[in-house]
Amino acid sequence: MSASRPTVVFVCQKNGGKSQMAAALMRELAGGTVDVVSAGTKPGTSLNAQSVQSLDELGIDVGDEHPKALTADMVESADIVVVLGAEAQVDRIPGVRFETWITDEPSERGIEGMERMRLVRDDIRSRVVELRDRL
Repeated sequence: MSASRPTVVFVCQKNGGKSQMAAALMRELAGGTVDVVSAGTKPGTSLNAQSVQSLDELGIDVGDEHPKALTADMVESADIVVVLGAEAQVDRIPGVRFETWITDEPSERGIEGMERMRLVRDDIRSRVVELRDRL
């Protein structure tokens, strides 16, 4: 980790849901002590509305965030890159720590809609809390 504030990059494929959710949660829970970036390997065109709504339920606003493409500079400047899910493939760079979070997928149990999104959010939140505590 760098001597100043650590930088965490959250990555998923589309950068519309899980990585955006993780980034918003880290910004909120770390209270400005962590630099946070989110990006996608194949970014979509908009944020997942249910993801945004599930964060809003916790009083967390995503602001003007939007899907963006992961760049080599983002990875190189990170202290840790967290890849959410198995779809996004990120080339490893020496000196940067990588983690992969295979998050709960309630749809595999027939849970859909906002109930699904709340479970996903809560899983990601617990992982973000644990990561924040390690930083």
